[in-house]
Amino acid sequence: MKSRLAQVLEKLPWRSLARWWIVGVAFLAVGTVFLYVAKDVLHMPVILATPVSAEVTLLVRFLINDSWVFGHQRPTWKRLWQFHVASAGGFAIWMVVTNGLYQLGVHYLIASVIGSACSMFFSIATNFLWIWRHRAAGAAACGVD
Repeated sequence: MKSRLAQVLEKLPWRSLARWWIVGVAFLAVGTVFLYVAKDVLHMPVILATPVSAEVTLLVRFLINDSWVFGHQRPTWKRLWQFHVASAGGFAIWMVVTNGLYQLGVHYLIASVIGSACSMFFSIATNFLWIWRHRAAGAAACGVD
């Protein structure tokens, strides 16, 4: 008889998780390039370049996650909206944890890494359990998203 942990591990979507990580790591670099282009090539002020590059990065990351990671033929406004909400939530978690730990005396870089880890776990949960969760077979057959 398999242990409960082994049963849980067998049910995880390993392929999607691996692809999700690849996209996330790749977009660390892509986001930096977009910020560079906005600031140094297009000469936007940093106060404008950061949200513009963040939004472009977010949109492209959504499209790649939607099609390559989770296998959807076409993106939907609903999933895009959910991805924006989840991303904003992840940012808020990072901000609160990072600043809270810093206020408690933790070095700001260590606080940021811990905040990033908390944000990442939130992102995994919202991406896999909310935005792109697997629907019941009947709902999928009816075209329910």
